[in-house]
Amino acid sequence: MAGALLALLALLWGSQVLIAFDYFSPWKGQQQMYKLDIGWPKIPEYFTGQTFCVAVDSLHGLVYVGQRGDNVPKVLVFSEEGYFLYSWNNTVEMPHGIFVLNTATDSSVWITDVGTGKYGHTVKQYSPSGKLMQILGTPGNAGSSLIPLQFDQPAEIFVEESGDVYVVDGDGGMNNRLLKLSNDYKEIWLTGTNGTGIGQFKIPHSVTVDHFGRVWVADRDNKRIQVFDKVTGEWLGSWSSCFSEDGPYSVRFTGNYKYLIVAQLNINRLAVLAAPPVGSIGDCVMVNTVQLADETKPHLVDVDMKSGAVYVAEIGAQQVQKYIPLS
Repeated sequence: MAGALLALLALLWGSQVLIAFDYFSPWKGQQQMYKLDIGWPKIPEYFTGQTFCVAVDSLHGLVYVGQRGDNVPKVLVFSEEGYFLYSWNNTVEMPHGIFVLNTATDSSVWITDVGTGKYGHTVKQYSPSGKLMQILGTPGNAGSSLIPLQFDQPAEIFVEESGDVYVVDGDGGMNNRLLKLSNDYKEIWLTGTNGTGIGQFKIPHSVTVDHFGRVWVADRDNKRIQVFDKVTGEWLGSWSSCFSEDGPYSVRFTGNYKYLIVAQLNINRLAVLAAPPVGSIGDCVMVNTVQLADETKPHLVDVDMKSGAVYVAEIGAQQVQKYIPLS
């Protein structure tokens, strides 16, 4: 009944404002935090495959989308206004995660490839136009956790401005680990094995780093987020109380680092979690939610650190959507 009333009101108002609450949760009735930008992208028909990942280049106003499928461009590039700009398909098989790095001298696009063919099981760096610049891992060969740079379905990557690289490996393969590399791609530390204990993972699916030197990992099938010290790799804490219904698929901070945006694919929801300041990790606090349509299946997200806009790659709906903060 409540859902039908909400749909009717939306039609009457002619608005696509998303009400960011859950009808059966403690945060019922809170003000919505985001609204859907119905004009992004301008032409959704450019999405011709399954959209698995999205990355924002807030410096240049670009949005990169990784999609899968036969005879489709694997990377689409849009403007932040929603105009399609170009695409490329060079040496990309099955993109899973994507990340944009801007330095003082150039920009690059990093992609984790979980394909089983000649390009798979790798982490690759490209120029913005799609020129292959760097390959980490052995293309086409699934690896053992005993060898740092031998990946098995690497899920996602985060690269700091210093060039230090964080990889969560893998998305259902033999490896369940978090790896930190230096800017010359040498191992700094490696942690994690398959399991449910402290520091263990069951499909580490997404990774990000905050301003306080902490690494946040979406430990998907363990239904928790785990946190590590970025210098030492030491375990700092975990959150599980927010994920009783579904595990976290993504971890991305908002531009002010006050919140974490977490996608929950199986319940078609974005969770907005309060990010703790420096010090104790504490307990998970869910501030708000954005309930998406059934079968949308939000997989990974990224945040424009300038505007605060949230982009969501939806493998069920086969699209990327943009949500604008209301405050």
